[in-house]
Parts: sequence; structure tokens; C-alpha cells
Amino acid sequence: MSELPLRAQLASVLGRSAASLSRATGRGDGSVIGGRVALKVEPDLLAKLAQGRRLALVSATNGKTTTTRLIAQALRELGEVATNEYGANMPTGHITALSDNKSAINGVLEVDEKYLPQVLKATSPAFVVLMNLSRDQMDRASEINLLAKKWRTALSQSNTHVIANADDPLVAWAGLGAPNATWVSAGQRWKEDAWCCPECGGHLKRDQDPHWECPECGLSRPETTWAVDNDSDTLIAPGGQQIKLRLNLPGDANRSNAAIAAATAAGYGLHPERTVERLREISSVAGRYTSVVTMGVEVRLLLAKNPAGWLESFAVLDPPRVPVILAVNAQIPDGKDTSWLWDVDYRVLRGRRVFVMGERRTDLALRLETDEVPFEVADRVDEILGRLKAERPDITKVDVIANYTAFQQIRTAYGRVQ
Repeated sequence: MSELPLRAQLASVLGRSAASLSRATGRGDGSVIGGRVALKVEPDLLAKLAQGRRLALVSATNGKTTTTRLIAQALRELGEVATNEYGANMPTGHITALSDNKSAINGVLEVDEKYLPQVLKATSPAFVVLMNLSRDQMDRASEINLLAKKWRTALSQSNTHVIANADDPLVAWAGLGAPNATWVSAGQRWKEDAWCCPECGGHLKRDQDPHWECPECGLSRPETTWAVDNDSDTLIAPGGQQIKLRLNLPGDANRSNAAIAAATAAGYGLHPERTVERLREISSVAGRYTSVVTMGVEVRLLLAKNPAGWLESFAVLDPPRVPVILAVNAQIPDGKDTSWLWDVDYRVLRGRRVFVMGERRTDLALRLETDEVPFEVADRVDEILGRLKAERPDITKVDVIANYTAFQQIRTAYGRVQ
């Protein structure tokens, strides 16, 4: 990486100082405030910090933080990695991540979907990694077809190499705008936002999953060179090489994330077998999938921010004998519109002990009642555990599914578990 101009150096130092002060005073991890301070001094700092690096930008509706962590874990085989792997995914967070590790040639940045065109233009990354697009934060997020169009336009004006999930039609259409692409068959459990052709609006034909095509304009799923077989827990690399995943992160969604990560790491020259070995070392990402033991009960934390995320969380729940706590807030980071609850099919929870909590527990309770899912209302996790222990002294495990701020509140109550 080239030496920064003096003004950029000063901006970087002041930003790091602000971030350190934020951490020291317990106000946060400093990622956002550090970037804001730095930008006040040097508005073009992101572009200057990106010069001379091989960056990968990771964007999607779900799985960005986890996939960023997986890619960074793989790339550490090559040395230091500049990354924002704990979720500060706007330019302020990117500046902090790059300032914190100025000597790292390789970098992996999680990027909020709406900011991807802006960050792509500023950083000229080697790779852009695209996984999925679905409805999210409907009160303030762009309509996803418009978002895909903005991605496609930005990629068409760039020389970056795209690594993308061919099974998601919106992602594939956006990625087809790039001059070079590596296609991964990473799966798509949630299809409710992908029945219409993003090119012409026609109804997509999806007779043989994962293949899809538009009978009207001919747009179809690109041919893939990487794939994941969930039934056999196998990564299929170019040339047909098969590698058992055996991850310590649960579910099909994380196999998908791992396949994307392996394809990206290969772009940096890493062999997929070694990449998978490194990915197995991760068992939790910023508190996601972490289990904590309290009152003699193992509490597992799962994050679900939108209908697609809830569907994936339901898929990794323990057997029905294990109770589940659902927590929903509607603060600014969550989006204040909770109408998305009606897009989630909660009938899978029938026959399971279900508790609801959070600021919008009444909205969630009404939704469960409509799906004929019995539930109990509570204020805190420890209250629920006390109730369960009184009835079943032998209970050993509870799952928690929460949206963003509810998840962070619960995580903080247990000491910001990693």
C-alpha cells in the first residue's frame, strides 16, 4: 500500500483516536465515530486508504457479516487482513477498518446493499461478492429490483471481478452486468422475492431447482463452477473436486456462505481444501450462533432480521422439545415497519413451547395467533428460564431468535458474547 498524503494521515490518526476514546468510555466499538471524524478532515479518505490493496466487497441482504468473517479467516493464511468483520458496513466503518490496519495488502469489507455502488466506485476492489437480495427494512430501504438495477449499473462501469450466487435471479442479473464473474450455486431457500424476471418482468420458470429461466426474454441462470451440496455437506469446487465442509456454524445458509467464501479465497490464490480447514475454526460470528450457559441452561442466540432470515433460523432450530424465544423490536436499525412479520410462515413452530418478547411482542403475538401457534409473553430471557426451570428442572437448552436490536440487547445482557 502506498504512503498516504499528509492530510489523509492526519485524518486517519484522528479517526483512530476517536475510535479508541469511544471504546475506552464504553460507548461502542468506535467503528462509526472514528470514520466520521476522519471524513471531516479528508472527504476522499476511503479512496486513498483503498489504493494499493486487493479488496473484496461483500454485500447481500442476509449473511454479509458471517461471509465477511469467513473470507477474512481464509485470507489470513496470506497475512494481515483489513476488515470490518463485526458489521460497521457503511463508509465510516470501512474507513476505520482500513485505517486500523494500514499495512494489510488484502482486505474484506462488508458493505450495506444501498452503499455498494458508492463504495465500489471509491475503492476499485478486486472482487465484489454478492449472495442474495430480499425485502428488508421496508420503511427505509430501496425496493429490491431497483437495488439490483443500481448494482448492475455500477458493476458495468467497473473492472471488478464478481463472485455471485447464480441461484438468486436478482443477484445473477446484477452480476451479469460485470465484465468478469465466477458463479456459485449457493442455493436460495427464500424465493418469494424472485418469481419475476428482473430484466423484463415476466414470470420466471423454476421447474427444476436450482435452475431458473425467463420464457419471455431468455434470461437464465448462469453456468456455475462452484456449488454446495447440503444433503452431503459437500463443497464442489471447479473440476468437480469434492470437499467435506464439516463446519462449526449450523445450517444450509452457512454452507452457502462457506461456498461463496471458498470461491472468493480462490481468487486470491488459496486452495479450497486449505480454505475449508480454516473455515472450520469459526463457531460464532459477532454473537451469532453463540451459546451461553445461564441458570444451568444453554441459551443459543440466532439473529433473524427479515423473512428470509427467519426462515433460515427456523431451519437450524433444535428438536421441538427445545423451547424457543422470539424477540422483535422496531428501532431505527431494525426498521420501524413490522409488516414483514406477516410474510413469515410460523406454522413450523406448532408443537413447540414458544415465548415472545421485545418492544413489538404484541405484533408478533398477533401473527403467531393467526398461524395458530400457542405462545407465552415475557419481558426477559432470565424470566423465561426461571419459569421453565420451575416446571422442568431437567431442561438444558433454549433457542433464541431475535431481530437486530433485540439480539444486541440480549447479547449485551450476557456480556457481549462473541
